Amino acid sequence: MIRILTLGLALIMMLAGCSTDVSEYRPQQPPLDIFRYFQGNTEAWGMVQDRSGKQLRRFHVEITGDVKGDTLTLNEHFVYDDGEKQQRVWHIRRIGADSYEGTAGDIDGVATGQAAGNAFNWRYSMNVTAKGSTWLLHFDDWMYLQDGTHLFNKTEMKKFGVTVATVTLFFTRKAQ
Repeated sequence: MIRILTLGLALIMMLAGCSTDVSEYRPQQPPLDIFRYFQGNTEAWGMVQDRSGKQLRRFHVEITGDVKGDTLTLNEHFVYDDGEKQQRVWHIRRIGADSYEGTAGDIDGVATGQAAGNAFNWRYSMNVTAKGSTWLLHFDDWMYLQDGTHLFNKTEMKKFGVTVATVTLFFTRKAQ
């Protein structure tokens, strides 16, 4: 019994050690203000990989951002390598100095976000259709500003707490 408890405690400590809090990035520069970064036109290229790392899809995104008061509206136009097109419109509201919440038509509930330093963590749930089935997946986006023009995004997509796919994106701001 003690052996099982010790093993369980070790596993919990190992998993807790893997978690990251966005506040750890507070000293990192340049600071990421998503309202400033996404105001205007942004372009991104990305890929979806399964849990083994196999590339499943590639895509390109054209994004137009508009800030009015405490709300950022992102109009995203996706084109996938197989020709599929999607549009998503985010309405992201600043609810505190470094806190955000947002909605979009295909998002289940309300997304939540935290910013610190050059990082932004964005979490939400979305119904995703794959191979004829629809799954409610939980997204954990991590964005990292490299400079005033370039931003990296890595996303884990989870079902029942298990990562089923990852998305990697590279953003660049267009000249304003």
